[in-house]
Amino acid sequence: MLGLSAPRVPIQKTLAGARLANSHTMKTRSWLALGAVVGSALLVRHRLRRKRAFDLRDKVVVITGGSRGLGLVLARTVLERGARVAICARDPAELDRARRDLRQHGGEVFSARCDVTDRDDVMRFVAEVEDEVGPIDVLINNAGIIQVGPVELMTHEDFEQALDANLRGPLHAMLAVLPGMRRRGAGRIVNIASIGGKLAIPHLAPYCTSKFALVGLSEAMRAELVKDNIFVTTACPGLVRTGSARHAWFKGDKQAEYAWFAIGDSLAVTSVSAEATAAKIVQACCNGDAELTISPQAKLAAFAHGVAPGLVQELVGLLARFLPGATGARDASLGKDAESANVAKWTRLADEAARRNNEN
Repeated sequence: MLGLSAPRVPIQKTLAGARLANSHTMKTRSWLALGAVVGSALLVRHRLRRKRAFDLRDKVVVITGGSRGLGLVLARTVLERGARVAICARDPAELDRARRDLRQHGGEVFSARCDVTDRDDVMRFVAEVEDEVGPIDVLINNAGIIQVGPVELMTHEDFEQALDANLRGPLHAMLAVLPGMRRRGAGRIVNIASIGGKLAIPHLAPYCTSKFALVGLSEAMRAELVKDNIFVTTACPGLVRTGSARHAWFKGDKQAEYAWFAIGDSLAVTSVSAEATAAKIVQACCNGDAELTISPQAKLAAFAHGVAPGLVQELVGLLARFLPGATGARDASLGKDAESANVAKWTRLADEAARRNNEN
């Protein structure tokens, strides 16, 4: 009889199959390990949030640039949570209107003129708040400026002004309040940066430079102050409907520059409301969160830049080609002086926000 035997399989194929199976096993284990790490991180984050929970009732909250726009909306939001509020700004008339507005929301409001670019002025303001209201529990660095126009028209002075207001201003305020927070062993600081501090935006070179620097400063402070039970939150909003375009500075073809900036700042598909933004920032502060990127558009832009920064920069460079050229005046004008009737019909939402938020 002839015996039957199993077909012979070449050893190379056997080894290849074993390697493939082993590769699948390792990938599965890697994904399971990654899932375990992510799950553990989320659990730790949840427990830390509960441990860090911060009630604003009767807390003293200082908001720089609190006389209008997002700063004013933030002041309303913390007042509604029972906080005592101190705001500062450079314009006494704006401060007076803001104080009357905030008192209608109830609670205690202290206001004083202060230029955050002047370190001595900031120290004076902080001392006044501590004398008149009490020890500062929360600092929200909101004051800042925006300059819009081609980089060819931006000067050294433009960059210095942006760094003074958007970087050194928050630094002055943080250094002023930190000694008291350290003595008490508790404190919260929120630095309002921007998606422009994560992704460079054409025609906003000084602004982006200063906001990138603020993100770095804020993260550095966070890393070193956690041990003192002081939690620093870096907030990076996208476009927020506050009506702030009217107080931005424009160079070059001013009407054209104002048009693209103000329309983007107003449309519902590209911007979010100041009230929703303020609520998220205040909640992140109470949670002690490290960072907050606000709006789906900003989150998508930050994610894309993190995954493929080279590609995103190429796309942004392409977008810059469609913006106004480096023509027109080298001097800067406020947005409210560069507005045209053709643009106004597209900026209704932002104009309504401007009337609500003392931006007119």
